[in-house]
Amino acid sequence: MPTEAAPPSSPRPGVASLPAASGEKARNWRQVTLLGGLISADNGEGSVVSVLFPALRAALGLPLAALGVLVGVGKLVGVVCGPFWVAVAQRYPRKNVLAVCAGLWGVWTFAAGFAQNYVQLLVLFTVAAVGVAGGGPLVNGLLADLFDDRTRGRAAGYMYGLSALATGLSGPLLGLLSEVEGGWRYGFFFAGALQILFGILVLLFLRDPGVGAAESPGATAPPAERALTWGRVRELLRNRSLLLICVQRLTTGQFVILSFGVTFLVDVRGFTNAQASYLTVVFAVAYFAGTLLGGLATDGIHRRNPRTGRVAAMQFTVFAYALGVCAVTQFAWPSLGAYLALFAVLAFVQGCTPGINRPLVMSVTLPEARSAAFALMLSAEAAGWAVTTVLVGYIGDAFGLQAAFLWVVVVLMLVNGAMLSLLYRTCPRDASGVRAELDRRAAAAGAGGA
Repeated sequence: MPTEAAPPSSPRPGVASLPAASGEKARNWRQVTLLGGLISADNGEGSVVSVLFPALRAALGLPLAALGVLVGVGKLVGVVCGPFWVAVAQRYPRKNVLAVCAGLWGVWTFAAGFAQNYVQLLVLFTVAAVGVAGGGPLVNGLLADLFDDRTRGRAAGYMYGLSALATGLSGPLLGLLSEVEGGWRYGFFFAGALQILFGILVLLFLRDPGVGAAESPGATAPPAERALTWGRVRELLRNRSLLLICVQRLTTGQFVILSFGVTFLVDVRGFTNAQASYLTVVFAVAYFAGTLLGGLATDGIHRRNPRTGRVAAMQFTVFAYALGVCAVTQFAWPSLGAYLALFAVLAFVQGCTPGINRPLVMSVTLPEARSAAFALMLSAEAAGWAVTTVLVGYIGDAFGLQAAFLWVVVVLMLVNGAMLSLLYRTCPRDASGVRAELDRRAAAAGAGGA
């Protein structure tokens, strides 16, 4: 069995605390910066489609529903391929698998720039998504092994905030490509090259701390415990907290705004593609602020109320986001600046999410099961993203984007927030079970060494 101590946030008698040296902590934060850059590079493919869709639509003669299909098919691929890459990472070094699937696989994103019609674009975009699907679960598994429960909210917030900031700041540059003949092709070329670059950087500089390292430095689970099997999937789905979180990610409508925000401002509110692309900058800066402040705040809430603090924070953000989407999409505002300000509030609220739900998943799963748990959660998230974007595309073609946002985002998220009340019962119980198992392992290791 692995030698794993109790989480540092909950010291117990007889379990020695092994604080990391300041140099080790600094190195861990540098690792998070690299991982955040990698996620940002992986988001580049989706950013090109979301920001440049008005130009892409004109070049290839596409309907609005094509945006939903492109995003949806790419995300549905992730439902299967996310767990697949986790399984591969059980047989080969995580670092190498991550560098291939989330980095060097960018050759397919680059190739999408050569597409001559919609079918070619859809095929290449989907193949590129096969690799990107592995980044999320593997990166989150690494994050859990770099930081303990006291600081995971801040670390997740920083990583996702950095990613969103880099992605958003590239938005106006992509928007300028809409004014260049075939500019959308250059967008794919740039995004693919960036993925390949970060794949090389991961190979050169990423350090894998080992599974369970945050609970016990240097510990790693044996292959029998780490293997991703159907039995493990069934076991994880019996974890009611994880199952509810997966259902929540399946039914969230948050990602629709990321996919259709620019097109909404162009089609419904009459701004140009270049003007609307500034939305990505505002969204990124506000999201980054939300990840930093939200991560700090939720870590503080968790310390004061370790049983249900993170659940309450997540429920609050869901309800706040639903009301914010209603305000920004269902009412006409006098200027682009007003829309950007409202979208900034939305982005801030959404930015709080990674610092809440990632540590929540980590707290209710054992270290050797976390990558698999994140694969399940992110697969559910990808499926939800796919279904909601496809729905918005088709409803938008039939009734307009404003009506699509009302039903697929606002109403759905109000129901989603109410459902989260079930976590107040399950999360404390499941987190206690994880802590008890880690204590048992630590005690067994101590007895074996005596």
